[in-house]
Amino acid sequence: MSWVSDYEYTFLQRQTLRVLRICRHIPHHVAFVMDGNRRFAKSKDIDKIEGHSRGFEKLADCLNWCLEIGIREVTTFAFSIENFKRSTDEVEGLFNLAREKFSKLLEESDRLNEHGIRIRVIGSIELLPQDLQKLIATAMLRTERNDKLFLNIAFSYTSRDEITQAVETVLNHERHLEEIGDNEDRLLSQDINERLLEECLYTRHSSPPDLVFRTSGETRLSDFLMWQLSSSVLYFTNVLWPQITIWNFFASIFVYQRASCRLEAFRGKERIRSAKLAKISDFYSSRVQTFLQKLDIFRRKELIKLASN
Repeated sequence: MSWVSDYEYTFLQRQTLRVLRICRHIPHHVAFVMDGNRRFAKSKDIDKIEGHSRGFEKLADCLNWCLEIGIREVTTFAFSIENFKRSTDEVEGLFNLAREKFSKLLEESDRLNEHGIRIRVIGSIELLPQDLQKLIATAMLRTERNDKLFLNIAFSYTSRDEITQAVETVLNHERHLEEIGDNEDRLLSQDINERLLEECLYTRHSSPPDLVFRTSGETRLSDFLMWQLSSSVLYFTNVLWPQITIWNFFASIFVYQRASCRLEAFRGKERIRSAKLAKISDFYSSRVQTFLQKLDIFRRKELIKLASN
């Protein structure tokens, strides 16, 4: 199964796409909490891993829908750090499925490049088996020049861990400079605030999600992108993830469009507040920008190291 399906649209679906696009309020970034794969497997009396595999097939359809309607960024919650607590058989089955899908991605990288899809995996990938880390790093590097649609896959991820990692990034930077006696590039106390921590998150180069789409009837966020969702529209449906249709997707876009006008004023205030905070903290100072440039270089070097192992 390809990462982007060859979905065949009916005449009515094409017309609905056209109407939704005319409204112009299309979310830039949609986050999917793909919940219900195990319940779907149980309802169909099939293996849990087959349920997860069907869920991936549905993601391939969703990517096609997002490309068609004009969404530029998609984030999916694929594997939580909490999932390590599941049975060994299920966890290993999920890893094997990930190996299969990332290997497939590398085989069809030309197709992803044609669609302009960039893969970014967010999370503590060092917790994963080494061979899977290599596949993930290779996939990220091979698609890093694409810019039509960004697919962020939250794998070995929780929001609490992401925030903790952001704090540790700043602390490790300061410890390193102290060890080598470099006082020029050290951050000042006023530099360390929420604006800086936000830039140290895994989602540093992503805009906050405009819309969060969760399936299976659960109305919670499960420690997913908690920092980033302050102005997101939340859409919950009772349908299990492998069973969603394009009409469920259209319904979420309609709900977003209905809410976006009310949210525009709030988002405007948030942008102003963020700009003021950046100014007060001297966010654009050379020392802060140097720190962030070094962070990007370090993270890319880590990917290259993993891909070459």
